[in-house]
Amino acid sequence: MLGKITYLVEEQIFSSSCAARLYFSYFVQQRSHMKKYQLLLIVILAFAVGYGFRYVQSPTNNGKGQHKKVTGIGGIFFKCSNRDSLMKWYNKNLGMNMEEYGCNFAWRHYDDSTQKGFTLWAPFGNKTKYFNPSTKDFMMNYRVENLEWLLGELKKEGIVPIDKIDSTSYGNFVHIMDLEGNKIELWQPDDKDYEKNLKVLTY
Repeated sequence: MLGKITYLVEEQIFSSSCAARLYFSYFVQQRSHMKKYQLLLIVILAFAVGYGFRYVQSPTNNGKGQHKKVTGIGGIFFKCSNRDSLMKWYNKNLGMNMEEYGCNFAWRHYDDSTQKGFTLWAPFGNKTKYFNPSTKDFMMNYRVENLEWLLGELKKEGIVPIDKIDSTSYGNFVHIMDLEGNKIELWQPDDKDYEKNLKVLTY
């Protein structure tokens, strides 16, 4: 029984750290001189060490026990002269499926292929006020893991939102400005609810 547990623990911490593997291997070599309860204690400790290193090294925590900041592009927004004609052109010539707001691209999360994500390509009319106070003809939407936490981190750098968080069924939104006057939309998405509002997708 202990031999089987030893094998499982070795598998668990194999990818964790060299130091952890050496530490565990030493005690495995000495197990013939130990009492069973002592070896069991070492096995439990090895599991804890293995999971600890995997937590620190996991992408979700960036090796710092923190959330990710930006996780991807949620939208590409830009001004145009004739929105309807432009959307028809992209649909006909580039095969981009359109609905009311533009084209929604669907993709899969790299760390969980069962989960979908979405990026919206959306043209706006020249007279839109949605990009204000920026004078630029485009705006980027960035997907974030935890919006309130990120705003706290940005505040430490003197960056404050230009509006209040807008909470919707498909995620939370807020806007900031970068150092060159570009308006940025930050979105903490609820992809499952977002998909419910879509009629067509582009893969």
